[in-house]
Amino acid sequence: MRTVATAEEMRELGAELAGLLRPGDLAVLSGPLGAGKTTLVQGIAEGLKVRGPITSPTFVIARVHPSLAGGPALVHVDAYRLGGDLEVDDLDLDASLEESVTLVEWGEGLVEGLAEDRLEIRIDRGETGEERTVRLRGVGARWQEIPAHLV
Repeated sequence: MRTVATAEEMRELGAELAGLLRPGDLAVLSGPLGAGKTTLVQGIAEGLKVRGPITSPTFVIARVHPSLAGGPALVHVDAYRLGGDLEVDDLDLDASLEESVTLVEWGEGLVEGLAEDRLEIRIDRGETGEERTVRLRGVGARWQEIPAHLV
């Protein structure tokens, strides 16, 4: 568990996480509205050096951000408006999963079947101000060794 005090610190955490991510990785972000999921994705995008801007893709559902530095593309998905597994299948996320880093906001309970290994990121608001609590949970062999300073 990590406490994050500001939006800037959330972006910095995202940039740190970007250093762990590689093509084929799936991360599922959960937390209430306004918790900071998109802010974390902005930091990951900065760390991956992909084309922006990174905004919540709520109404377009998914955006692909190509790398500007020869790394993997970032597929940013907002599953908030999806009604279930069939709509997730319609996005055809598994077609780009192997060569991209795929981050899915609101994907809990919907996208776990896309990959055996995934990083689950839970963000909760603190009692006051901008403070957030970020919890990382690795699923599968790929994520057995998350650096201690991140969990």
